[in-house]
Amino acid sequence: MSPRETLCREFLAQTPYADWQRGALAGDASNRRYERLRSAEGRSVVLMDAPPEKGESIAAFVRIARHLREQGLSAPEILAQDEANGFLLLEDLGDDLFARVVRRQPELEQTLYAAATDALVALHAAPLPKLEPYGPRVLAELAGLVLPAYRDAILGAPDARLQARFTDQLEDILRDTLHGDAVLVQRDFHAENLLWLPDRAGVARVGMLDFQDARAGHRAFDLMSLLQDARRDVPAAIEMQMIDRYIAATGVDGSGFRTAYAVLGVLRALRILGVFARLSREYGKPQYLGYMPRVWDHLMRGLEHPAMAPAAEMLRGALPAPTPENLERLKP
Repeated sequence: MSPRETLCREFLAQTPYADWQRGALAGDASNRRYERLRSAEGRSVVLMDAPPEKGESIAAFVRIARHLREQGLSAPEILAQDEANGFLLLEDLGDDLFARVVRRQPELEQTLYAAATDALVALHAAPLPKLEPYGPRVLAELAGLVLPAYRDAILGAPDARLQARFTDQLEDILRDTLHGDAVLVQRDFHAENLLWLPDRAGVARVGMLDFQDARAGHRAFDLMSLLQDARRDVPAAIEMQMIDRYIAATGVDGSGFRTAYAVLGVLRALRILGVFARLSREYGKPQYLGYMPRVWDHLMRGLEHPAMAPAAEMLRGALPAPTPENLERLKP
């Protein structure tokens, strides 16, 4: 038995779930691991194993989960925790991820996206807890991962001057376009982190996961993350309808919101290209390369927005497209 498993069993022994049957659940791109625990009567809870020695922490998850639940939103209830060793027992919200539900019942797609948009409206109307800012400099620096992890890995030609120019130009664009009060930004708000809970009412029908990296940022970010999904194609009509729905519900300036949405879409696409390339090359997860053509399409579309004009030519010239040949260079 590994030392980590010993710690896990010691944690479970202090809870009512020690003798429940354990089974692995699909994980994510992090070092966290998940299991579902089932009782003989069929009840279930979820175990999160977040090893501190691998840079994981449960503290932020617990704090954000409680904040979301206080707003009437459906984050998992915290049933037991061991912060020092990185273990959590959570309410089991089930397996009906939005992406799975839409594959099974495509007629529900608009309903699900409307519910998720309404959940963001409710969240953004709530008080903002103390969070690290997700501002222009941070966004520009995070997007800069695309150069060493994606561009340089394909071309084999690092360019230090390009890195500095890249960050400064993107930061300037963000400072010109991101206006308004900050809201809680979950950062990974998309169809494989949202669960459909139709037995609940209103915004509580949207179960939320993977929010521990939340920051204080622009209100367009999570809606963009939802509608410009790296993992599935969201119909253009639904994207436009949900942007209109959000603007109508919140009363924000429509032109400014759409501009911020487009610019943030570019920054996120750049960041994702870098993250997925790194996951493939450094962590042996080439499956993420299959999403890159979709992310590239999001990037190219975003660069057409007038607000991106100061950097569009630079980005188009600097970044190679994710052709089959280039994706081969990103494999482990």
